[in-house]
Amino acid sequence: MSEKLTLDRAKELLATTTTEEHLFQHALAVSACMGAMARHFGADESYWQAVGYLHDYDFEQFPEEHLKHTEQPLREAGVDEESIHAILAHGYGLCTDTLPESELDKSLYTVDELSGLISATARMHPAGIAELQASSVRKKFKDKRFAAKIDRTVIQDGCDRLGMELPQVITLCIEGMRPFAAELGIGPKQ
Repeated sequence: MSEKLTLDRAKELLATTTTEEHLFQHALAVSACMGAMARHFGADESYWQAVGYLHDYDFEQFPEEHLKHTEQPLREAGVDEESIHAILAHGYGLCTDTLPESELDKSLYTVDELSGLISATARMHPAGIAELQASSVRKKFKDKRFAAKIDRTVIQDGCDRLGMELPQVITLCIEGMRPFAAELGIGPKQ
């Protein structure tokens, strides 16, 4: 019987497969967004943060086979099935056919790409994420040339699956990421 994933355990597991600093930053950004989403849904914030932190477990080692080397190793490490399902579901339509079903799944699916768009927008803002508004991120969302690798259709699909409007999800994620501005490199410009 596996216990619910903790943030400490998620950090420990990710460190076994990941060395690149930008991937740890991304893990932290997604974790922060997931904490905000958990607060919104009245769910276990630290648990959702842990799942968000671990979501790209195999990405550095297998970028072309992302999530194909995740399920078995995490199961063997004692990670709970709910966490594994959410992690697999964040790649729905991109690299897995695991459907995002729960609010946890749908939130991770949505904020993975969105956290990158928010980070990129905050880097352009003189005050970083401190004064960033959803409207600024929304403008960048519409500009397909800005952070062009970010899949906006996944973000919109995720919002639709959650039954939430894009600006609301953006606002929650900004609030979740603000306390981590320094670690994420999205604080005020010096």
